[in-house]
Amino acid sequence: MAQQSPDIDPRDPHDIAVDEHEQPFLEHIIELRSRILRSLAVVAVLFVPIYYFANPLYEWISAPLMEQLPDGASMIATQVATPFITPLKLAFFAAIFLGVPYLLHQIWSFVSPGLYKHEKRFAMPLLFSSIVLFYAGMAFVYFLVFPLIFAFFTQVAPGGVEIMTDIDQYLNFVLKMFLAFGIAFEIPIATMLLAWSGIATAKGMADKRPYVIVGCFIVGMLLTPPDVVSQLLLAMPTWLLFELGVFLARFIEAREPR
Repeated sequence: MAQQSPDIDPRDPHDIAVDEHEQPFLEHIIELRSRILRSLAVVAVLFVPIYYFANPLYEWISAPLMEQLPDGASMIATQVATPFITPLKLAFFAAIFLGVPYLLHQIWSFVSPGLYKHEKRFAMPLLFSSIVLFYAGMAFVYFLVFPLIFAFFTQVAPGGVEIMTDIDQYLNFVLKMFLAFGIAFEIPIATMLLAWSGIATAKGMADKRPYVIVGCFIVGMLLTPPDVVSQLLLAMPTWLLFELGVFLARFIEAREPR
């Protein structure tokens, strides 16, 4: 007979079933394939209506830059197929970003059968918080970071230089910033998971604070344009979110001592 996990509640039938029932590896692969196909299907369904509004959506995405350009200035397309490919790319990534709640739900559905009841009670708030934080990161970069860095870029341009940004290059820049800030805002969730799983402690993570701060600035340097403003706008919130995660990790350790 297999040894029971110390986390199991011997009085709960669900925990007993989780502890005793183990699916074969092939069934896990089949289940994972099913979840991936469902996720791709949802992205495809979202893609169709989003592509219909791709041009107005691009106008909204490019508004922070257009507001900083001089009167009469506009964006350009340097490749023949760019006016077609760029809205297509925008619709595809917008479908992924919009489908994040469903994609995370599929991940949750894949792993939840192997969780005990008390773990499920903890995981559901994490799932909801991760969705909220991801969209909060995207909103932060659009409404605060973009106006500041685009104003900085347009003001430091040499005299006589007319700023004309390629629409595809701009979209690549925007998508990278959305993804970088969306992931950065997940740091509290990552620190809480480390504490909850026992991989790290809140004190251990706090003791590594100097390395984390340096790492935040290095990541900000790599993921943002080569200017101090955008680097600070990514590094500072990332560090503050780490501190929030450490604080929440202490709360978790107090609630679930090992």
